[in-house]
Amino acid sequence: MGSDSKHRPVETVDTAFEIIDALKRRDGAGITEIADELGLAKSTVHRHVKTLEARGLLLRDANGYRISTWFLDYGIHVRDRHPLFDVVKPKVDELAAETDEKVWCVIEEHGMGVHIYGAEGRHSVKTHARIGKRTPLHQFAAGKAILAHLPAERVDEILTEHGLAAKTSRTITDRDELDAQLETIRDRGYAFNREESVRGVHAVGAPIRGESGTAIGAISVAGPANRLRDTSLTEELPTLLLGATNEVEINLAHS
Repeated sequence: MGSDSKHRPVETVDTAFEIIDALKRRDGAGITEIADELGLAKSTVHRHVKTLEARGLLLRDANGYRISTWFLDYGIHVRDRHPLFDVVKPKVDELAAETDEKVWCVIEEHGMGVHIYGAEGRHSVKTHARIGKRTPLHQFAAGKAILAHLPAERVDEILTEHGLAAKTSRTITDRDELDAQLETIRDRGYAFNREESVRGVHAVGAPIRGESGTAIGAISVAGPANRLRDTSLTEELPTLLLGATNEVEINLAHS
């Protein structure tokens, strides 16, 4: 058996996760809808769906099948055991109370930014971000803060795999422009997001670094562009964030 076969995806597993992804995108669907979207035979989808339902991963209702809360259990299990979570949670809560804005902790996984914990201040606004949300790192402040503090070869791997897709008209989609901004972020220690992921929303993010100086996560504060501007965005919030991330780094080093 050739070495390539050791790394070849198991088709049945691959198909099962394609079905799960389709159900997530559609927020539930029937057998025919899934089969049509994925170009699979209805009998194939039916077998997979019935197996997933029997394992408790899917539920059936009047509109077809949907993902069950089994995945919630898995996600919370992983999140709660991340070495950053227990240390960063109280600091995120404190920042949200102090700024009255939305505060997030983000990590990098498989080259994407993953929101692992968030807290809302009194005046925080709703955006597409949520716990478990996976977002390209170049599109938002916390993600750029992480990219700026990863080894150069890792940055190349991430951008080669995921590209520089635009989320809004202000998202950076040019590699040279991004590299220049990452250099600035390294120099000053924090990143800005000026409507690059959500129109009308600004954010500032700072990395949480391990002993080697490599980012293991980041914290960001986000709010309406008309409120987070001028010195509020460029001076006050960065000062708060740098103090918070420094505390987290110290606590991590001694935990």
